[in-house]
Amino acid sequence: MAQRRRRGERAATAPGEDKPLAWLAGEIKTPPLSSEARQEAGVLLRRLQRGETLALPESRPMPSLGPRCHELRVDDVQLKKEWRVVYCIGRHAIAVLEVFQKTTRATPAHVIAVCRRRAAEFRKVDES
Repeated sequence: MAQRRRRGERAATAPGEDKPLAWLAGEIKTPPLSSEARQEAGVLLRRLQRGETLALPESRPMPSLGPRCHELRVDDVQLKKEWRVVYCIGRHAIAVLEVFQKTTRATPAHVIAVCRRRAAEFRKVDES
């Protein structure tokens, strides 16, 4: 029987075999993010690359986009803004689908639509 990993626990990957990031859209830079928020986003992405499973409050699954799709939640305390990094975990890489400022409670419909399309394109390449 397969065992589930606990929050923050590493996946069974050998050292030095981190998954690369595939940037399909967006960027994380200062500005518009503060340097603290940019660093937080970078640390979270690095943890994902190393095989850690992130959960709330850092990451939230987004099943409406497809399997293994999530959003990183980055609070920019300095600028009083919230940022989201939508990503998809593939077999060979982690695809960054979109980076946007959160301004409403719900994720905008156009962001969901474009992320669904990008996730589908990524899965075709990643599974081949």
